[in-house]
Amino acid sequence: MKRTDRKHKPRLKNEDHECEFRSKCGSLGYVGPNKAAKAPFPNLRPSERKIRIRLPLMMLEQIRRLATKKDVPYQSLLKTFLAERIETELERSPKNARSKILRTKSR
Repeated sequence: MKRTDRKHKPRLKNEDHECEFRSKCGSLGYVGPNKAAKAPFPNLRPSERKIRIRLPLMMLEQIRRLATKKDVPYQSLLKTFLAERIETELERSPKNARSKILRTKSR
């Protein structure tokens, strides 16, 4: 039995018209669950990598205390500290050294 509760998708002139149509109407009434398909993403890699670092116990306790005060997880606070420091160092370094650092990061 064919479902008749779905709307017919209008023919749209170009991608801009389609974007405008979807922003106003959405696509919920136009696409049924039988049209859904799994999209394979075989080459995706995680954007993060786990590492282990050794920190003095006192330093770790201080970081955890600061994280508690700021109400954030201590690992997130560490990432923020590292990102800020990296940006500071890159701003201080000469242009050629900065591009060299950025090239090695992208590998």
